[in-house]
Amino acid sequence: MNPLLDRLHAYPFEKLRALMAGVRPNPSMSPISLGIGEPRHPAPALVREALVGHLDGLSHYPATAGTLELRRACADWAGRRYGVALDPASQVLPVNGSREALFALAQVVVDATRHAATVVCPNPFYQIYEGAALLAGAACHFAPVDAQRNFAVDWDAVPEAVWQNTQLLYVCSPGNPTGAVMPLPEWERLFALSDRHGFVIASDECYSEIWFGDSAPLGGLEAALRLGRRDFRRLVMLTSLSKRSNVPGLRSGFVAGDADLLRAFLQYRTYHGSAMGPAVQAASIAAWADEAHVVENRRLYREKFARVLPILQPVLDVQRPDAGFYLWAATPGDDVEFARGLLENYNCTVLPGSLLAREQDGRNPGRNRIRLALVAGVDECVDAAERIAAHTRSL
Repeated sequence: MNPLLDRLHAYPFEKLRALMAGVRPNPSMSPISLGIGEPRHPAPALVREALVGHLDGLSHYPATAGTLELRRACADWAGRRYGVALDPASQVLPVNGSREALFALAQVVVDATRHAATVVCPNPFYQIYEGAALLAGAACHFAPVDAQRNFAVDWDAVPEAVWQNTQLLYVCSPGNPTGAVMPLPEWERLFALSDRHGFVIASDECYSEIWFGDSAPLGGLEAALRLGRRDFRRLVMLTSLSKRSNVPGLRSGFVAGDADLLRAFLQYRTYHGSAMGPAVQAASIAAWADEAHVVENRRLYREKFARVLPILQPVLDVQRPDAGFYLWAATPGDDVEFARGLLENYNCTVLPGSLLAREQDGRNPGRNRIRLALVAGVDECVDAAERIAAHTRSL
């Protein structure tokens, strides 16, 4: 067996099941889960129709690079969204969801034979970053978030000695679980560090289409272009249809950026067997080409935040995030005990924040916080918020 497997931590939802073992949820209330970030809005009809209409593609082996039509659809969307001009043949690659690509990219980028190979990621963080780093043979260093800046990552807290050994940096904007969006000066700081130390930046942007203000969140490629970095050197953006189009089961997204990196990534994926099925490619083309369903999706999330926050804010320290569909709320005491009591008394599941972070310098930045995924319908989210408020008042 690969000895690196022993370095992996249990996934947060496995930990959650173990922590909730023995808890008997209140049977007088219907269960509500805000624990998993799985979109539950209906999948767009145009995606369903394209998927069913191209089932003849099941008779053919797909190319790992995907069809040129799909790569063009991805490049066209990036052009409309971020104002970037991508070469579909060399700067775009379809992937089976951003999770798969985030993991695989580390296997391509990390050279474990180099001294103290390191991957840097935010803390708290999407757990795939850590697993990808460990199985690539690297160490993982965690940059803490700053609660005083709406949970922006404090990159200055990473020692210079760590940056010197860094080969890959994961950024997530809008962030999971905090919803923080990186502004241009933050990108400029990271690009300067990448130039100095030669590491690759993987920009995880799967929540980019759920936002609340008048302008969309800044993306990594867009930031690079504004700063004159037109070749996107050492930068790869990863995005997905799961949250944007409510199709997590489609497993479809794409990566874009540095053509040299994508060439190596395509070579890896060819051997890894990561080709996207033709029917999924057709459905993806339909999704990337349409914005009407995305606007409606965003409206529903805005309504949920507008309805839920007035219920929670009188009893919990919680603010609307910059973007995304999570609330990152402080708890009056231990986050795990809060979640256990909420499930037992109100049959409502949330994810303890300490499960999404690692202790560093004696501190777990997720401790005494919970992540609430507002993925259910509006009425169910309101019901859950009322239960959470009642539980908090009872403590």
